[in-house]
Amino acid sequence: MDFALELLKGIGRLFLHPLTYLFLLVSFFVGLSRVKRERQNFHVRVFDFILEAKYLFFPGIIIGLILSVVTVLLGVYVSIGMIVLVAVLTFIISGPWTFKWLSPSYTVGLAVLATLVIPASGFGEGFIQTWSVQAHNADLPSLTILMSLLVLAEGYLIWKFGAKGTSPAIVKSKRGQEIGAHYSQKLWVVPLFVLIPGSAITSVFPWWPVLSIDGTSFSLFFVPFAIGFYQRIQSMVPFKSIEFTGKRVLALGVGLTIITIAAIFYPLAAVAVVILAIIGREWIRLQQRRSDEKAPALFTKRTQGLVVLGIIPHSPAEKMGLKVGEVIIKVNGIAVSEVHKFYEALQVNNRAFCKLEVIDENGEVRFTQRALYDNEHHELGILFVHNYTKRDSQAG
Repeated sequence: MDFALELLKGIGRLFLHPLTYLFLLVSFFVGLSRVKRERQNFHVRVFDFILEAKYLFFPGIIIGLILSVVTVLLGVYVSIGMIVLVAVLTFIISGPWTFKWLSPSYTVGLAVLATLVIPASGFGEGFIQTWSVQAHNADLPSLTILMSLLVLAEGYLIWKFGAKGTSPAIVKSKRGQEIGAHYSQKLWVVPLFVLIPGSAITSVFPWWPVLSIDGTSFSLFFVPFAIGFYQRIQSMVPFKSIEFTGKRVLALGVGLTIITIAAIFYPLAAVAVVILAIIGREWIRLQQRRSDEKAPALFTKRTQGLVVLGIIPHSPAEKMGLKVGEVIIKVNGIAVSEVHKFYEALQVNNRAFCKLEVIDENGEVRFTQRALYDNEHHELGILFVHNYTKRDSQAG
């Protein structure tokens, strides 16, 4: 009953925790930056500025509840000092308004490494000294288990949800040519109930629920962990590239979880696990970027057809089933290879009807058609790679 009651209270505390509002603030600024880039590139906003905030709490809350049960059953416990240290690192890493470094491999991993340089007597005075001493004396096996489980959650979230709402952009290739790219920026809040040993909480809040495990008192404490993701894609269909990254991170989490077993018997092995987590996560990020830059660009101008760089939500193009990466070769029976010819071909049949011949991601030709209406937004709602002029933005 105490656990169930604390579970309900913890969900309410999610909106009282200062980190929750930091995450909302970061999501807000990243969204504004994205909208600004979209308007500069295409003279239209593709997604509204709250896109990043839409994914902030779901499915992270569900995953957090599952991991909470697992960590409590495993007896994983974390000191208040370590929670404060992770929160401080999360705040610092979020400072540039980016999600790039908000991986548990970095936030929890760097916190573990920081405990190695914190003196046994701590530093500072008052609460700061108490927290720093607690961080120094942190249980390393518990922290490695926590980090490994969060990396597993990170891989799953990237795999299943990282490709939702990728933002198109126009960038410069190494040769100075305009090509298309997609950006995925996600931030998920994964709230966990963690066990806090001793009377660190009950000394301040006597009413706080206490659990007794093997004669030791623990308090349940609610902590919102941040899992961020950032990736730029220019050589593949976005969802394929992001799914591949997610599976790599998931494999890293599985490997860390297996190796963490050694840390249970040899606490110093936790340091090796943490270093492996940081190096492994950074290798995945750099490997994806290098592979993407070396491969031929997918979203580029072609001699035949127009590659679809982006689809505006709720537009005719979305209702016609067009997908990013497909190539439009004919509009109303007219071959197109330039954007202005695409718009001219749309005027056939007095704009009342549109028939497209498209090459899909499997290289097969398919047809799609639909009636058009005067009040529909942005013509078909398709974004291409080209220099957008004022005339184009009005026509398209």
